[in-house]
Amino acid sequence: MIAVELHHLAKSYGHKQILRDVNLSVESGEFTVVFGLPASGKSVLVRLLTGLETPDQGSVLLRGADVTRLSAGERNIGYVPQSFALYPHFTVRQNIAYPLDLARVPKAEIEPEVQRVAGLLGIQELLDRKPDQLSGGQKQRVAIARGLIKRTDIYVLDDPLVGLDFKLRERLIDDLKRTQEMLKVTFVYTTSDAVESLMLASQIAVLDAGEIIESGAPEALYANPQRTQTMHHVAFPQANLVSGVLRQQSGVQLIETPAFRTGFVSEQPGQPGGEVQIGIRPEHIRIGQPPGVGWLTHNAKVLLREDLGGEEIVYLDVAGIVLTTVVRSDDQTQQHVEIDQAVEIGVQPHHMIVFQAGRRIGVCKGAE
Repeated sequence: MIAVELHHLAKSYGHKQILRDVNLSVESGEFTVVFGLPASGKSVLVRLLTGLETPDQGSVLLRGADVTRLSAGERNIGYVPQSFALYPHFTVRQNIAYPLDLARVPKAEIEPEVQRVAGLLGIQELLDRKPDQLSGGQKQRVAIARGLIKRTDIYVLDDPLVGLDFKLRERLIDDLKRTQEMLKVTFVYTTSDAVESLMLASQIAVLDAGEIIESGAPEALYANPQRTQTMHHVAFPQANLVSGVLRQQSGVQLIETPAFRTGFVSEQPGQPGGEVQIGIRPEHIRIGQPPGVGWLTHNAKVLLREDLGGEEIVYLDVAGIVLTTVVRSDDQTQQHVEIDQAVEIGVQPHHMIVFQAGRRIGVCKGAE
């Protein structure tokens, strides 16, 4: 069953168009993450989905029914806003219970529901505290619990972990994933964080400049992105993008960049003589002599190293281009490097994805 459908949604404020022709389908029980950079239109999309605003064009369907003109209270969905928005004079118990109080649920039925969601998020011992007695992570758990207290099958979460430190986000990501799986409900979750998207989602929808440009399972988008924005941004660290030119020589198509000259396997028609971008994941760039034939190689200089514990991000100058690579601490086949060191790098051509005008047109196939 399809839980959420967005058909050709558009929204403008004055002369500024925020969303244009947004289409999205979310299966029941799916954890869909709408990924977009700041100002891509995520929060406006949430407001249209939850009924806080109505679209200029298009329709919103929940459980197969058109709810475009229904108010937020008539849509029967749970909502977790971006900000904590906790009432400082309420206890945690009162903050969580507030949506049920508003709905005039009998008092005898509210406490079991508070205990239920507090148990899901591990905050039972906080119920009698006030917000000023909580840490940032505890406040966020309370805000999420308040959104989840409504008994429904669809929940919308608007970038709920924004502003939290990395370790705290990691813990709350685990909490959210576990909670959604236990409840077996539909989550629509917005974020500008690639790590959250890849860790949480069963489906990622990439929102760019007010349009959903690509959607699919995280592993599919990561392995075979169809748009430059997906390749570059839905990743950590971000993918390398190298500018080049698509040329035709003696009936053979070639890609020329300052660092590499390679063959090209076309998947979509490209414009010879036109500019292209080559996407290369950091983990696909090897430092040190390649272990076999068929690799593209080039000399490089180490610019910077960032130690992340189990792995290291290394920034390289390759023919005037800055490329990043990832070296795992337990990988004995990769060369240990120091800043300013001259090294050789290699990459296998089939890992180099070619984009033109923002769209994937093929992959590289080796030196020509």
